[in-house]
Amino acid sequence: MLDKRKFYIKGEWITPNKPNDLKVINPSNEDPFAVISLGSKEDVNKAVDAAKSAFKDWKDTNKEFRVDLLEKLLQIYKKRFDEMAKAISDEMGAPIDWASEVQTASGQTHLEDFIFRLKEYKFEKNFNEKSNNYICCEPIGVCGLITPWNWPINQIALKVVPALATGCTMILKPSEISPLSGMIFAEMIHEAGFPKGVFNLVNGDGNGVGTILSSHKDIDMISFTGSTRAGRLISKNSADTIKRVCLELGGKGGNIVFEDAYPEAVRDGIRNVMSNSGQSCDAPTRMLVQKSIYSKAVNEAVDEANKIHVDLASKKGNHIGPVVSKVQYDKIINLIKSGIEEGATLAAGGPEMPENLKSGYFIKPTIFTDVTNDMKIAKEEIFGPVLSIIPFETEDEAVNIVNDTSYGLGNYLQTSDKERAKRVSKKLRSGCVYINGNSADPGTPFGGYRQSGNGREGGVWGLEEYLEVKTVTGWK
Repeated sequence: MLDKRKFYIKGEWITPNKPNDLKVINPSNEDPFAVISLGSKEDVNKAVDAAKSAFKDWKDTNKEFRVDLLEKLLQIYKKRFDEMAKAISDEMGAPIDWASEVQTASGQTHLEDFIFRLKEYKFEKNFNEKSNNYICCEPIGVCGLITPWNWPINQIALKVVPALATGCTMILKPSEISPLSGMIFAEMIHEAGFPKGVFNLVNGDGNGVGTILSSHKDIDMISFTGSTRAGRLISKNSADTIKRVCLELGGKGGNIVFEDAYPEAVRDGIRNVMSNSGQSCDAPTRMLVQKSIYSKAVNEAVDEANKIHVDLASKKGNHIGPVVSKVQYDKIINLIKSGIEEGATLAAGGPEMPENLKSGYFIKPTIFTDVTNDMKIAKEEIFGPVLSIIPFETEDEAVNIVNDTSYGLGNYLQTSDKERAKRVSKKLRSGCVYINGNSADPGTPFGGYRQSGNGREGGVWGLEEYLEVKTVTGWK
């Protein structure tokens, strides 16, 4: 078993203040394969003190110096790419090809894009040609970064890299369920030569280290990705110290399939929602299908879902792996059962274990039809390979159904009518709208409306989350 009980504080791997072991479970076989320690208030205080002290000098480093260090980090990341992919596969159950080609690749993409944005970014500028006012963008200070288990290195890169790029210092708390990828990233930062105390890592859970970070008087900003429930608690914990809070939370994405959608629209929607075993906050988990093509779409959806193979994360190939934990597994199974109890039609999958597997947290790709938007499976974030198909007649009805949720992260629509696509996309209340299977480019902003969070990650918007803006008069 891997011994990963140390924390990275002030440029060193140190022993926790007091032992509090937690086993890391491989979701493919339910066996522990590593042990970490959950941090205490004393551990967090050490890390915050280190970050606070380091900020005094780090904030004044020039852009070129930070670019150079980030480029070194990128080269180290590429060198240890396969190691990162294996860690992600082991800790959260992503099939090894997916863990490499998508999960780990996303971390590299963000690194590359932030380096590009940083090189172009102007931290100081005249307000306008005539004014004697000057605008300075300065690092916000010490940041607490709390990342999730479902896209571990993707979210670490989206938080740590812009914080480093803008001159902030930080304490990272990766998910205690998938902590190893974060610890490998800490090793990379150490090897790249970032000054001591600029980056620190303390493992822990939300109730412990997460609460301590969000309420800490010497932390200037919290950036959190996770559940809406946890986001509310973080906001409340942060309120007394008036720190900036950036939240990327849950979602209940709608995917509107009009009768003039491209031929593979339904099948692509199925593959999208089932990828990563359904564990993506912006997954299109509600498919709205125009009634004129509803029966055809249901048949295609069921056929596609039944083609998706479920197997061990360690196996190469185009399949989906387990969900991340027993807690998550039980939640998903209970929601599947609630769909059946509420009268939705179980068209594919269900609560039974896949026939080819005897252990692990595996769930069949599951499709419900005849779903209404007031059912639990249509309202709650399931975070598993489960899709609800909902019929609609008119464009306005589809928009109303999609927007009838407390979330607003990612929505999708499929139509060959470009004017309709533009018109509907503007009506959908979400931070992202994906038309006809087109993905977002690197550097575009990602984030949500309403209970899907606030703030944006990625590109220039991601850099500016970590900056304060100062107006200076009489500059000329």
